[in-house]
Amino acid sequence: MDFLSFIHWDVNPELFSLGPLSVRWYGLMFAISFILGYNIVEKMFKHEKENLKWLDSLLMYIVIGTILGARLGHVFFYGWEYYSQHPAEILMVWKGGLASHGGAIGVFTALLIHSKLITKKNVLWTVDRVVVPTALAAMFIRLGNLFNSEIYGVQTSLPWGFIFERNGETVAKHPTQLYEAGAYLITFLLLRKLYWKTDIKSKTGMLTGIFFVMVFAARFFIEFVKENQEAFEANMSLNMGQWLSIPFVMIGLGLILLAHFRNKNSGSDK
Repeated sequence: MDFLSFIHWDVNPELFSLGPLSVRWYGLMFAISFILGYNIVEKMFKHEKENLKWLDSLLMYIVIGTILGARLGHVFFYGWEYYSQHPAEILMVWKGGLASHGGAIGVFTALLIHSKLITKKNVLWTVDRVVVPTALAAMFIRLGNLFNSEIYGVQTSLPWGFIFERNGETVAKHPTQLYEAGAYLITFLLLRKLYWKTDIKSKTGMLTGIFFVMVFAARFFIEFVKENQEAFEANMSLNMGQWLSIPFVMIGLGLILLAHFRNKNSGSDK
């Protein structure tokens, strides 16, 4: 394979800087995802004539749940050996280290609290709507990982392999950030179509179940060509990302079945 056929990637993760303040591509992707997510959920609430006053608090809960969950997920799932010895660094998010599985747990916990305190609705009603823009947000976050030249794959001879020169790489690696971003974009487009073109939103838990299955099944399989994030994963039959994805896929399948049979039984009573 001709060396020049690969993609040479040496993008500066900083978009621009103003004195001591720097704006990074990753932060920009994060911000865009929340702005778009807010607008998408707002349209849903208007369509269903729900209380728009819930939106601001919903955004706050999601932001806090995402950041805390993703950070604690990284600490406990991937870096406990280090952070148990350096507990003061656990909340130093700016030093890097977020885990998507922890983020999912954090968001669900935040939405559970929000549902209990604010909307007084079944938490799955809220989650069914939030997962639609969440899939899009996951795509933007993986694009942010690409700009950071992080979380990429093992060596490949495929022509779309990326040589991450900023990290000192000299061989092409799978751009697994783009693989995941593509899978999440497909998930978003499907969920969006299902929400607006079908009555699936009336089947509580169905959209959430589809989201879990599609996102975490994609994550499970893509991990096979992704480099391990931590040294301890080298001796594992499946890496940490895969082990953490399995329960989410199982929960997703359970939610789909539960929503299906609940809807079937309610229909038979009419």
